[in-house]
Amino acid sequence: MNGAIPLIDAQAALGFVIAQASIIEPGIYRSVYPDVQYRSLVPVDTSGSEFATSVTYFSQDQYGKADWINGNSDDIPKAGTTRSKFETPVYTAGIGYGYGWEEIGRAQMLGINLSTEDASAARRASEEMVDRVALVGDATKGFTGLFNATGVTPVAAPTGNWTTATPDQIVGDMNQSLLNVFNGTNTASIADRLLLPWSRYLLIATRKMSDNSDMTILQWFLANNVYTVQTGQLLTVRGQRGLDAAGVGGVPRLVAYRYDPNVLKLHMPMPHRFLPAWQSGPLRWDIPGVMRLGGLDVRLPKEVVYLDGI
Repeated sequence: MNGAIPLIDAQAALGFVIAQASIIEPGIYRSVYPDVQYRSLVPVDTSGSEFATSVTYFSQDQYGKADWINGNSDDIPKAGTTRSKFETPVYTAGIGYGYGWEEIGRAQMLGINLSTEDASAARRASEEMVDRVALVGDATKGFTGLFNATGVTPVAAPTGNWTTATPDQIVGDMNQSLLNVFNGTNTASIADRLLLPWSRYLLIATRKMSDNSDMTILQWFLANNVYTVQTGQLLTVRGQRGLDAAGVGGVPRLVAYRYDPNVLKLHMPMPHRFLPAWQSGPLRWDIPGVMRLGGLDVRLPKEVVYLDGI
């Protein structure tokens, strides 16, 4: 029929989609998602075999104390180490995108690029899943996250509800969370990260330290907290969604910890990637996306503190 638009050839369409994907993917992977925060909160380990079924690691502690002895004694105090073996399973997850027959035909006819929106949505969905697993875990796989890690025992905030507390009491609670790590590790470590529920972060960021001061509680604490005073380094204090009801009984939870892969680590042996395009149906061409992800390992639970009820 004169003027009819010819049917697109399936193989030609597949070649067109493959060529388009090679243009789209580099740009998608360069995208930054500011509200996906796991990479700035926990160390991510992408080493190891991409198809390993689990990641095995050991947690080690030491014991022993030198003491006075008799010069002829044969009962020498001994030091040693204890090692515990842990295994984190690794699972496959997927999210991809695709194009329909009309969309591909229109792009070919007009000589334009295929839309990148679906690819961007797939990539973002993969990052959101990793963010969720890293922070709160996934009960279906037995994972816990940074906000609810197995092995970390929550403690009640000394002051309690910050909405009725004085600025000095609030500062005392935050410093106590840093010191809980310090004391729990026999002064070997001190927390360098402090995560607060958004409601409490907003409170300390807007409330004055005193009637005679122009500094907010947050400004004063950043300059005078025990970590900064001890090390000379700036303490990281962040407001985080998901903490307003993370404590036992649904109360607000503060999280203090030392950012170090020896303390905690998220296993992602296969970061998200798009696989080659394929024709999934008579009028559909898809680009699958896959990743392999383990849970968050808190290897040194004494270096993570939960303060509930702030």
